[in-house]
Amino acid sequence: MDARVRYADVRPYTVPDAFAELAGPAEGVVTLPVSLDWTPKQSYDLADDVDVRLLYETVLREAMHTGELGRYVNGDLLARIWPRLWLPLRLRVMWESKFPDLVPVAA
Repeated sequence: MDARVRYADVRPYTVPDAFAELAGPAEGVVTLPVSLDWTPKQSYDLADDVDVRLLYETVLREAMHTGELGRYVNGDLLARIWPRLWLPLRLRVMWESKFPDLVPVAA
């Protein structure tokens, strides 16, 4: 039996109290501060699907405050791309537990 605690099991993630708090931009170019994105990219074009997914995956993983989520994440856009985001399982479960409308409906 492996009793090690993995970082992925305890890493803090931030989830807003209400989906309406996610009032980030839905168009244009978003530039993240180095506190959220320390890669060379840092700017994301919301007209580009790959950029949107990379931006949201980064912000959802790295945001330490709900204000960061509200500033960079748009709720409508998040709901549209949610099923295609590559997120840590625990983070996905936290968000889907708080916002069940994000859970994809079985076809």
